[in-house]
Amino acid sequence: MSKPLVEFDKVTKRFGDFTAVQDVSFEIKRGEFIAIMGPSGCGKTTSLRMLAGLDQPDDGEIRINGQRVNELKANERDTPLVWQSLALFPFLNVRQNVEFGLKMRGMDASSRRTKAEEWLGKMEIAEFADRDISQLSGGQRQRVALARALVTEPEVLLLDEPLSALDAHLVIRMQQVLTRLQRELDITFVYVTHSQSEAFAMADRVIIMGQGEIAQMGASKEIYRNPRTKFVAEFVGRNNIISGKVSKASKDMIELDAPSGKFKLKPKKGTAVKKGDAISFSVSADFVHLHSEKPKGANARENIVPVTLISEEFIGSVVTLFLESADGTEFKTQVQERELNKIDLKSSQQLFLSWSASRAHVLEG
Repeated sequence: MSKPLVEFDKVTKRFGDFTAVQDVSFEIKRGEFIAIMGPSGCGKTTSLRMLAGLDQPDDGEIRINGQRVNELKANERDTPLVWQSLALFPFLNVRQNVEFGLKMRGMDASSRRTKAEEWLGKMEIAEFADRDISQLSGGQRQRVALARALVTEPEVLLLDEPLSALDAHLVIRMQQVLTRLQRELDITFVYVTHSQSEAFAMADRVIIMGQGEIAQMGASKEIYRNPRTKFVAEFVGRNNIISGKVSKASKDMIELDAPSGKFKLKPKKGTAVKKGDAISFSVSADFVHLHSEKPKGANARENIVPVTLISEEFIGSVVTLFLESADGTEFKTQVQERELNKIDLKSSQQLFLSWSASRAHVLEG
């Protein structure tokens, strides 16, 4: 088994009395695309800055290729960082910006120019080589920043929310560019973002951070469908979270008494729950079905709850409905817009939600 390229081993970072990163450990394989995400203040950017050499950990060890790098400065590591602000030099033209890292490494002018133009070609902006940075669009500047970081062909490329300032259509385009480059170059990408769609669309694995710690790490689909904790379930996707007390428990079925009703869920392998336990479970909004009448027959699932409509969020062909049960518990369901047209929604109308016991997922803690 090959050794990991990057290792965080019980890393902690404090700023005065505030602990930004607490006892964090993870490994990154060579050629892997890792996304680190979480809410503001969760420690994701601090972790990236420590890997870049801009901050030093107070405890623990960071290793690249098996070598401890805690004390190495940023310019002594092969870990260029693409900033959220891009940090391009306004007094240099496009080619000169891309050449900058090569110049710092002592490469001669002719070789620098050839290498820079090669990368501008790969980024599909060769025709802008002599332009000032101020003459470029946001998407073009983004490509210059990537070319400047990649021209030295590093082992690890660090990206700190690089797409956050772009328009929505440019974000999609740049996601395609990044994933293509990462596959073609086989460079390890470590990508920090608060955007679930960006992380899930591009990364091989995702690290979810909260309050300076790793809440969950794994493949996008695994995290989305099987959030480990209530924090992850709330942060990722459109999950319904229900808490209550276990009234019955067996290896085949758990029954739960909650303020909004009685619910059933099929425990996953390894779930340890007994009668009397207080637990929470989640069910994704796209697994929850909407009915204008109480379902029965073929539509009767193990879980049914009466609700009224609070509001709706329209995004293209999918509508997210926010609903409320009699005790005030909020529920969410996602419905195709064409299906919603068949139901005459009124805020005072009683509706019904249903889902299968197999779709529910017990949360830790």
